[in-house]
Amino acid sequence: MTGTPVPVGRPGLTRRRALTAALASGAAVLGGSALSGCGSAAAADEPTVHLWDLFSGADGALLNDMTRAARTDTRGTRIERTVLEWGTPYYTKLAMASAGGRGPDMAVAHMSRLAGYAPTGLLDPWDLDVLADYGVTRDDFADAVWSRTQSEGATYAIPLDTHPFIVFFHPEPAAAAGLLAKDGTLDAEAFSSPDRFLAAGRELARASGKQGIAFGYVTDTAQGWRLFYGLYRQTGGAFRLPEGGPAEVDEDRMAEVIAFMARLVDGRVNPRGLDYAAAIAAFANRQTAMILSGEWELGTFRAADKNVRAASFPTVFGTPAVYTDAHSFVLPHRPRPDAAQRRRTHQATAALLKAGQIWATAGHIPAYRPVTRTKEYARLRPQAHYVQAQSHVVLDPAVWFAGAGSDFQNAMSQVLQQALLDGLSPDRAARAMVRRLNTFLSKPSPA
Repeated sequence: MTGTPVPVGRPGLTRRRALTAALASGAAVLGGSALSGCGSAAAADEPTVHLWDLFSGADGALLNDMTRAARTDTRGTRIERTVLEWGTPYYTKLAMASAGGRGPDMAVAHMSRLAGYAPTGLLDPWDLDVLADYGVTRDDFADAVWSRTQSEGATYAIPLDTHPFIVFFHPEPAAAAGLLAKDGTLDAEAFSSPDRFLAAGRELARASGKQGIAFGYVTDTAQGWRLFYGLYRQTGGAFRLPEGGPAEVDEDRMAEVIAFMARLVDGRVNPRGLDYAAAIAAFANRQTAMILSGEWELGTFRAADKNVRAASFPTVFGTPAVYTDAHSFVLPHRPRPDAAQRRRTHQATAALLKAGQIWATAGHIPAYRPVTRTKEYARLRPQAHYVQAQSHVVLDPAVWFAGAGSDFQNAMSQVLQQALLDGLSPDRAARAMVRRLNTFLSKPSPA
């Protein structure tokens, strides 16, 4: 899950394809002069912090803008980006380079992937005292986000953003259905139980004269899991995955969530059998009044309707929880890191965080809270209407096999698709998910 929609629905990669693509992707290096915003000959003599990331398209352009803005705070140090292929190829190459001590100075990684890297020695910890020298401290981040940066008492990730699973809606049918508060934001109370949520969907369908709530999940490797896990965590049910297993979960609550999801896509509230692209198109073309999706689609929707609105995902099962991932900065392992270069890397990271207002324009919530507390951020629409999601984030379980672009998400989504599309009963689907969880838990980390 990232700011670019390219990986959505990508078919699973074999290990051979992943390794081949990862090794080949080293050719996708963008020139430092173009990315740092300085093309002079003198710039080539500047100290350089090398960054690996997975941002192409609009997000890549925004990160270019951030590196240019960061020069104000880096006093002559330039940031040079290397853009690699999203998903398995990226993480394979990052692991291989880190294991050999040949990685970049810093890299972008999904926080949900941290459990597969930090405990295995593939990453080095950040020095919070050095970051504080450049104006960035632990108190600048929400507790729910910061808690996932830790491993064995050290900090292995510095959050760049959170990118939650939210709801987008067109204001006209939402207003006609009576689902807006006086200030024009979504009335969360109208969605505060499974029955209310479904009733609101039917009202949206009537008000629009077309469809109520779109959710694209067919053939997608992650969407089913994103919706399920956020809703399941709202139930308060246990979800503990001890090493070796078995999984400690509440199958009854899992089945309850799956039953709700099946009702949501039964053809009355949501069109049946939508794949990801079809759902995006249906909402963008105003064939549906609302969509359940990631904030990373804001650019697509705003291009189609500049008045599109959004809200944090409603609390349907009682406990506030919003499925989220977070892009973060990590330090690939170096056997003998150069102290001066590490200090420049910390300085560059702090400068990029302070340029977070640029990143926010894509829809991502900057993790560095001084940005989201500014008047400039408060004027962003609809971003300011779902910023509270950052206080209730739920990331993938902290296990080595979970996280963005993982086989785990795909395996869970396959079972959910059988329940939503093929009629597998909720209780049988819950048991099937638990079996797959235990299979993953029985395998040792390859790192």
